[in-house]
Amino acid sequence: MNSIEIARLLTGMTLAVHIIFATIGVGMPLMFAIAEFLGIKKNDAEYLTLARRWVKGYTITVAVGVVTGTIIGLQLSLLWPSFMKIGGHVIALPLFMETFAFFFEAIFLSIYLYTWDRFKSQWTHLIISIPVILGGSFSALFITSVNSFMNTPAGFEMKHGRMVNVEPWAAMLNDSFLVRSFHVVATALMTMAFVLAAIAAFKLLKNKFKKDTSYHKKALKLTMILGLIFTIGSMIAGDASAKFLHQEQPEKLAAYEWHYDTASQADLVFFGILDEHKQEVSGAIKIPGLLSFLADNNVNTKVKGMNDFKSNELPPMIVHYYFDLMVTMGVFCFIVSAIFILTRLFKRLRTWTYSRIMLYLGVLTGPAALLAIEFGWFLTEQGRQPWIIRGYMKVAQAATEAGGLTLVSILFGVLYLVLLFTSAYVIIRMFKDKPAYELIEELSSKRGDA
Repeated sequence: MNSIEIARLLTGMTLAVHIIFATIGVGMPLMFAIAEFLGIKKNDAEYLTLARRWVKGYTITVAVGVVTGTIIGLQLSLLWPSFMKIGGHVIALPLFMETFAFFFEAIFLSIYLYTWDRFKSQWTHLIISIPVILGGSFSALFITSVNSFMNTPAGFEMKHGRMVNVEPWAAMLNDSFLVRSFHVVATALMTMAFVLAAIAAFKLLKNKFKKDTSYHKKALKLTMILGLIFTIGSMIAGDASAKFLHQEQPEKLAAYEWHYDTASQADLVFFGILDEHKQEVSGAIKIPGLLSFLADNNVNTKVKGMNDFKSNELPPMIVHYYFDLMVTMGVFCFIVSAIFILTRLFKRLRTWTYSRIMLYLGVLTGPAALLAIEFGWFLTEQGRQPWIIRGYMKVAQAATEAGGLTLVSILFGVLYLVLLFTSAYVIIRMFKDKPAYELIEELSSKRGDA
């Protein structure tokens, strides 16, 4: 492997690990805030216990997310020096603001953690969660801005190979910023809801403490409802993204769907096998006109094909599978959560709500949602290839030429395995053999004394 391939591998490995913790960082604050709100509103100790236990586990992931996020910042300079040399000053504002947003979140998270039962009004403590939510969300938005800039660069003039007359706000608020930010936040919330739903479903299947049954049922009900809402939001965001690609990055949309010839009534292609030489797809599920409809809400919309673009400026064809897998995982989560809600709405179906088959499906939504996030980021990053800054700099021009990257990649791989294993182990040990009902009873007694 040459230095370019190793740099891509190491960066991809880092992003694949970091996106897990970044997603938790964006999605989790709203989840425990909603649980606390319901606990206060309903005067329900079980919802308050949910909030307390969720935020306790969240603190571990925040710590690990700091490590992986810092590594990404270092790797930008070490692995992609030419990119930072030409564009580092253009994206400096969102990079700085992301750091500020993280510290803003961390400060208020500390206050939130250590002020349970410190205020006369429980609503005061809930209000402290708002800066935590905003800090996590803005942190994601600023980093998304940097990634969006790489897809739709703006806010500068190119003169003699240099980016000059920089307008930082225009660069940060580039054309793809809004649609991509919406997608990132919606999918993070969706993923976090289903991860928590999977935990609740697993606990109901393997429940050691019968007194915790009601607690876990409330957790599953809440997370499935939120999961369905956020999945619908993610679908709306995905639809907006498809329309944006049709207008601004048509070669990317064409590659996603192995769409070679410009045509109206273009088919949406699921999976299949591509013969690149013959430009033919076999064994695929084709839905007539759906790609045109996704592009512009009209089956007669003309969608540009890959043959309209230079072959050396097209992304690798594997992005098609990433897109299909992302959509498949998302649809699976939508179907499971919708079925769960239907069993709650109709009395005749309520015997199925917490049935073993429903719980097993619930357990699968967590991994499915995480895989959807991973495939989505693979899709985004490889879909931009061969550009690191679309239209201005290719990946091959930006990568370091330094040696010794193979050993560095191995060491980072070991580090990530240690981080993933350790964080999972600590979170599991944190709650193992510690039933929720003990805290529920404690909170209930405090309310009784009050």
